Amino acid sequence: MLSGLPVTELHTVPGEHDVTDGPGTEYFSRFGQASDNKGYYSFDHDGVHFVGLVNVMHFKPNGLGSLGDEQLKWLENDLKARSSSTPIVVFAHMPMWTIYEPWGWGTGDAGEAMSYLKRFGSVTVLNGHIHQIVSKVEGNVTFHTARSTAYPQPAAGQGPGPGPMTVASAQLPKMLGVTSVTIARHPLGATLADATLVS
Repeated sequence: MLSGLPVTELHTVPGEHDVTDGPGTEYFSRFGQASDNKGYYSFDHDGVHFVGLVNVMHFKPNGLGSLGDEQLKWLENDLKARSSSTPIVVFAHMPMWTIYEPWGWGTGDAGEAMSYLKRFGSVTVLNGHIHQIVSKVEGNVTFHTARSTAYPQPAAGQGPGPGPMTVASAQLPKMLGVTSVTIARHPLGATLADATLVS
């Protein structure tokens, strides 16, 4: 399906359903080249530094995602060479801030990663996983989760737990959607545009 997209480059990070075989053999056989089969990597485009992180390979006991020491060390080294005025966009599957710990909606060691990002003037952190729009701004860092194209989930803490919500079929396309990111150089920043599958 992805081969039909009209793009020259495709950048991915795995979600937990992409690595259900444990080491993520199938995922990495298709998408591992950019990262030497580690899953995390960075690249530059039009003056913006993009960082893809993996937080679904080693879950903490309460279900929170985890980056792990090796990836955190890599991130610290990757960012050292960047000037503080470089716009940074980070993308990972699970939220990089704790939205709702009882459901595992967060990354347990994200605080260390965020400490490396605080010196930058513009940081945008994107994730999926919770299938709904939740945003927050903390200093120069904007966190944004996106809707899903698969199924909606309940708001944090509303209901017995995370999982697919049952909604009327006519309402479903209005609860699913995509997020687009536009990077501007002057003034420096990223603009997020959310759209549902139908208006």
